[in-house]
Amino acid sequence: MGLETREFIKVPKERVAVIIGSNGQVKSMIERETKTKLDINSEDGNIVITPTEETDDPLAVWKARDIVRAIGRGFSPTRALRLLDEGELLEIVDLTLFTNKSKNSLTRIKGRIIGAGGKTRKIIEEISGANISVYGHTVAIIGNVEQGRMAKEAIMMLIKGAPHSTVYSVLQKRKRAQKRKWTSWKTLGENQIGS
Repeated sequence: MGLETREFIKVPKERVAVIIGSNGQVKSMIERETKTKLDINSEDGNIVITPTEETDDPLAVWKARDIVRAIGRGFSPTRALRLLDEGELLEIVDLTLFTNKSKNSLTRIKGRIIGAGGKTRKIIEEISGANISVYGHTVAIIGNVEQGRMAKEAIMMLIKGAPHSTVYSVLQKRKRAQKRKWTSWKTLGENQIGS
């Protein structure tokens, strides 16, 4: 297929080895699953993603880009490969946009999002269904639209200083509302099929 889409991406040098993987396994898996080619410069972290002769999905290069970006932002390759699934998205929040540029401010915000022993991040992941990675000056989120929205709302509340208990409560409410909505749609669908 004559797809000429090419993506250029830069990742932190310390994440290049994770993208390549042991004996090139992760790189090969990304290339195989997306039918793209990754040219990785381990010296500076620059990566070029191009389609191959086998590329049959017009979004393949973008999917590969998002997987590489996710690994570059701290996700494990296994979690990043979730982006291959239909409807899964990557969103990256730059925390420096919400700080006064001091290192202490950034550390405080990251600490609020991660929580003691990773508790807060884990709770947000469990309730929303999204995966979250706090790395450098960013928070990356992988999930479907609704999961991403719930996780981002919780993260933004924490950034703005909301108490953790309030954030958890809002997340639980959103989850219940989402469940009711899904149950209503399911019931409606079953009633229409039965008619």
